[in-house]
Amino acid sequence: MKFRIFLVVLVSSFFVGFISCSNKSQRSRKPVAKITMQPKKNQYEFGDSMTISVVVKNKDGALKDSKLYINNELVTSSDELEFSYSIANLNVLGKHSIKVLSTKTDGVEGVTFQSYEVVSDIKPEQYGYEVVNTYPHNVEHFTQGLEIHNNKFYESTGEKGKSGIYQFDLNSGNILKSFKMEDEYFGEGITIFNNKIYQLTYKAQKGFVYDLNSFARIDSFTFDTPEGWGLAHNGTHLIKTDGSEFLHFIDPESYQVVKKIQVYDDKGPVKFLNELEFYEGELYANIWTTNNAVKIDPNTGKVLAKINFEGLLSVLYNPDKPIDVLNGIAIHPDNGKMYITGKLWPHLYEVKLIKKE
Repeated sequence: MKFRIFLVVLVSSFFVGFISCSNKSQRSRKPVAKITMQPKKNQYEFGDSMTISVVVKNKDGALKDSKLYINNELVTSSDELEFSYSIANLNVLGKHSIKVLSTKTDGVEGVTFQSYEVVSDIKPEQYGYEVVNTYPHNVEHFTQGLEIHNNKFYESTGEKGKSGIYQFDLNSGNILKSFKMEDEYFGEGITIFNNKIYQLTYKAQKGFVYDLNSFARIDSFTFDTPEGWGLAHNGTHLIKTDGSEFLHFIDPESYQVVKKIQVYDDKGPVKFLNELEFYEGELYANIWTTNNAVKIDPNTGKVLAKINFEGLLSVLYNPDKPIDVLNGIAIHPDNGKMYITGKLWPHLYEVKLIKKE
């Protein structure tokens, strides 16, 4: 009797296992797509053409369609197992994501990812500098922004407990007007637009707006990047940096980001973009921790020129009064004179750029 029960259990187990395996083998499998780019390159140049080819392995069942996305935007779809999409002119710098979502008629989906990178098609011009004039600068100011407006000089400073905005006299360095921020905030870059001073903070994800004449705080706003660094404007939008290669263009009334572009030279992304200055349609930016600045086409993000301010830090070296990095760049809108300084520097310099051959 026991042997008969054992046989029944054994046969039942085998039958159940067989059914389970049969069901498993018949389960619909996800379609898999292979994405290739032609011509095949590690980096594409601005203006290049490219074709994205997709081959879908369906494995079992029938394919309903495949959708091709670039940067999460649907660009084309097809119900064929092989299809392609051509881009005649790669005109957006930076890294771009490709996604193919393939769906079978039974609803089973498969997703495949790929990426490509577009660098600038121009080699940046190289500039050095010549010091034209030297002016005093407050050695207690951890400079984050430098501005010239209506022939008056303005500065924003950082560090908690020491942050603020200032109007100062160029020749004497004396403070003419100031606003000290709350100790909890670390001030960052400023720009002056429509008789208002816009200011960023470092890690609070918050910005402030002041009346230009009274320095009274009249508004505040938030932003979604982890950090705020430099600020400028192009006559329409505020332009913000966050320490990466990205420029964020912000509506000055709603404070919403209207677009983002990536800054690239002919080799790759230019990161650590810091203090900004917009002049005659071009954007200048300090590169944090370096003696360098770059001139950028704000429409494309291409680096047009690189400026090397090497030598100023060594001239200012004083073991009894340490200074920090170059930061602060302003161009007089009336005469084109360029002024630079740095964090805790004793001097502010008027400089003339010298193109290198």
